[in-house]
Amino acid sequence: MTRSKAYVVWRGRKPGVYRTWDDCWAQVRGFSGAQYKSYPDQATADRAFYENGGDLPMPDSPSKTDYVRQSYAVDGACSGNPGVMEYRGVLTESGVEIFHRGPYPLGTNNIAEFLAIVTALQWCAARGCDWPIYSDSQIALGWVQKRQCRTNLALENTPLGAEIRAAERWLRTHPYPNPLLKWDTRRWGQIPADFGRK
Repeated sequence: MTRSKAYVVWRGRKPGVYRTWDDCWAQVRGFSGAQYKSYPDQATADRAFYENGGDLPMPDSPSKTDYVRQSYAVDGACSGNPGVMEYRGVLTESGVEIFHRGPYPLGTNNIAEFLAIVTALQWCAARGCDWPIYSDSQIALGWVQKRQCRTNLALENTPLGAEIRAAERWLRTHPYPNPLLKWDTRRWGQIPADFGRK
């Protein structure tokens, strides 16, 4: 079975994912500073669009209203902020837990979310898996992108501080193929890794 190419337009008349070259070309031809790229299939194009900041409606694409089924979801929990902290990752579709860390005596929700993403990336790297990873924390996604946990909490000489430094080192030395995606709570409900304590 032959897969059909798909085309991502990040800068053009109407950014989005297009199924034909003609539709893509109509958005970028003569458009100053156009940015676009072809992908081997629709799912790969959808992930690339979201991973690189796409958030406008996408024509003929289900991914704006539906999440990628073959993916992982992560979440953190903190009793107080700062407070007792833990985090975990699950298979998005089934909710089966793949890892659970903590509790730690003192942390924050953002630290938990950051470490959850990095742990999921490490889990995938050990298994050669390139599935997308969902987080509902824009802050943590930004920290991972910058390869730095930007907490103000004093954690020097603590096990959690050592774990954060190790996660930052891993990010700086390990490129990863997994798209990191923002979970759309408004459309899809609570992220499957949620601890259910809200």
